[in-house]
Amino acid sequence: MLTKAQIIAWLENIAGVLHQNKDYLTDLDSAIGDADHGTNMDRGFQSVIQKMPEWEGADIGSILKSVGMTLMSSVGGASGPLYGTFFLRSGMAVASRQELTDGDLLKMLSAGIEGILQRGRPALGDKTMYDTLAPALEALGSSLGNDDGAVTALSKAVRAAEAGMQATIPMQARKGRASYLGERSIGHQDPGATSSYLILKALLDAVIAS
Repeated sequence: MLTKAQIIAWLENIAGVLHQNKDYLTDLDSAIGDADHGTNMDRGFQSVIQKMPEWEGADIGSILKSVGMTLMSSVGGASGPLYGTFFLRSGMAVASRQELTDGDLLKMLSAGIEGILQRGRPALGDKTMYDTLAPALEALGSSLGNDDGAVTALSKAVRAAEAGMQATIPMQARKGRASYLGERSIGHQDPGATSSYLILKALLDAVIAS
């Protein structure tokens, strides 16, 4: 069972880890993108933190939807619409919840990732955030299906996410600005895949800490 406090802690963790890794993400993006991914993601989640006091009495679904709207309005490039959609759809999937069962957790992340699929239409191997998120979701579902608890399931999901992130290094980009580089995109870790890994790791850390 995940509580509202754990979801709040997740968002705070995301803001912290993206701020700490702002330069790292920007360096990754400078190799194959616009060199602004770290700055954009940091700005978006600092905006989330600033708005959080307004959501104090809201349920989990409403909080996540508000996060999505905040990201859409404050994050530039492709990341704003994609991550905004992720949190918006996640919130819609757990509307009115004050706490989440393990099934709700899977439903929430599934809906968020489905939103990214509909918005960006990535496929596995395109060298995008989906290469991190898809194996993580598969690992989470498989683990929960084996009656593992949330911590175990999320741990397996994060390990799968990390492997997926690292697997983007030898890929040739087929989406976004990086795709313009063709074979020159090979050998670089995708920044979106990296921020997705950090976001999932932040969720695991929030659950473990409480």
